[in-house]
Amino acid sequence: MSGIERELRERLAALRARIDAAARRAGRDPHRVDIVGAAKRQPLERIAAAVRAGLRDLGENYVQEAIDKRAKLNELLAPELAAAVRWHGIGHLQTNKARAAVGAFDLLHALDSPRLAAALEREAARAGHDLSVLLQVNLSREPQKSGADPDALPELIEGLRGCPHLRPIGLMTMPAADPDPEAARPIFRELRELEARLRTMPGGEALRELSMGMSDDFEVAVEEGATWVRIGTALFGAREA
Repeated sequence: MSGIERELRERLAALRARIDAAARRAGRDPHRVDIVGAAKRQPLERIAAAVRAGLRDLGENYVQEAIDKRAKLNELLAPELAAAVRWHGIGHLQTNKARAAVGAFDLLHALDSPRLAAALEREAARAGHDLSVLLQVNLSREPQKSGADPDALPELIEGLRGCPHLRPIGLMTMPAADPDPEAARPIFRELRELEARLRTMPGGEALRELSMGMSDDFEVAVEEGATWVRIGTALFGAREA
């Protein structure tokens, strides 16, 4: 085992222990929470080491970076290990990138408009496979952030009933930046409560996943119901410039 792999194994185990403790504090099953390794601008050798150490979910913000890394990791990893990795699109997606995204990602956390849904449906149908999607919600209502307004979600979900190749499985959000992790708790709680309401709507029955929480606030997110936490620097270390 290389030094990098040993380091990533230790980091992954420490994060898993913190997630398990947070889940138990909330009376939740720790096994319902998975780590998505946010691999944006992370060295390929550290990403490969994390996968060898047990990480099975990788997140990328940009489509082309995901395509490039996926191809290179397929060369570095044993075939069965590379095939076990699920690739998550966790950054804002423009409609003109829909075709590439359908080929690059197994799950997309950034569906935020009917226009994007239509583009993804068209490309998923062309490719002949389904795509699991999470609806990104701008609960902090910051104008510079992507994400649908929460009031627009019922219409978005209704429209997805006409997209047979898209499988809506949950919601995603990013709270406003704050050095205090507790500041994010109301947003995380609101996302959980919003999903519970949407689940009662036609088309929303399968919503079960909550993608929320990053390196600085993931424990609060787990306490509030996160099923996927998107962790970058706390897992891989500082990003490359």
